[in-house]
Amino acid sequence: MRTVIKGLGHYVPENVVTNHDLAKLMDTNDEWIRERTGIVERRHVGRDGDEPTSVLGFKAAQKAIENAGIDKNEIDFIIFATLSPDLYFPGCGVQLQEYLGIDTVGALDIRNQCSGFIYALSTAHAYVQSGMYKNILVVGAENHSFGLDMTTRGRGVSVIFGDGAGAVIVGASDDESRGILSCNMHSEGKYAEELTMQFPGTKYGWADNLLDEDFKIEIEKIYPHMNGNFVFKHAVTRFPEAIQEAFEDAGESVENLKMLIPHQANLRISQFIQKRMNLSDDQVFNNIQKYGNTTAGSIPIALSEAAEQGKIQKGDLVCLAAFGSGFTWGSVLLRF
Repeated sequence: MRTVIKGLGHYVPENVVTNHDLAKLMDTNDEWIRERTGIVERRHVGRDGDEPTSVLGFKAAQKAIENAGIDKNEIDFIIFATLSPDLYFPGCGVQLQEYLGIDTVGALDIRNQCSGFIYALSTAHAYVQSGMYKNILVVGAENHSFGLDMTTRGRGVSVIFGDGAGAVIVGASDDESRGILSCNMHSEGKYAEELTMQFPGTKYGWADNLLDEDFKIEIEKIYPHMNGNFVFKHAVTRFPEAIQEAFEDAGESVENLKMLIPHQANLRISQFIQKRMNLSDDQVFNNIQKYGNTTAGSIPIALSEAAEQGKIQKGDLVCLAAFGSGFTWGSVLLRF
């Protein structure tokens, strides 16, 4: 049996935040943001919005289920990837199970940030291949805007991230012309604090400290921190490594690649990889320009859009790749 993607869907909030909008909140401008990231606009729920991460994932999941042409009750497992859960615990997977009204199926949460969807899809593939589950709902979703530092102090991070969700239905098929061909996952934890959000977390205390009026914590630990140049240098090395590994494991040639869908971290990273691999513009799908970096949501959103726009068809060789916080990275090669 092959592990195939049976359906896709994505959802982004209606609220569009342009670079010009951000320039009203911090010392930045459209040219500065475009030059460094390629981003023109992104979607934000906002701090007072009514779409927490689980709801974003639910809306994407509904579309994926419809696109797959299955009944929701045919789903026998849920995998939810996010770094921005609604609650400290439990994770969003069980909330999604409740929203969908699926009777007591298992729900797994994955915390691998930018490579979360790669880890989730690889895990789903293993479950399908083992025969344990037949139809798995895999979701990548983020609500970043609730916790970004929207001041000049935080502009190096805050201009990059957006909100959104993507979902796929993964299942077993006897169609030998389709399916996942290879997966790889890697990590390098010594760089954990080069891209991190440290609080709340047990390393810096929790409830008792918050109740102490003398408790102080550095502002840098409350908001996301990124050593931008350091992350960029590692990303442009690990991305091509993971992609090459996927092709070697599958015994496929890069010359047969129809579409590379990289995690939408930075348009400059995608362009660097494209040039290094000698790929044409038609072989790399980018949508960071209008959505920003949606972390675990970026690959499934892009995959869903690429299919929706007819840029990938059944049987096409497609490579998904990601690098991010952890550091973690990996790739999935599949016949769509």
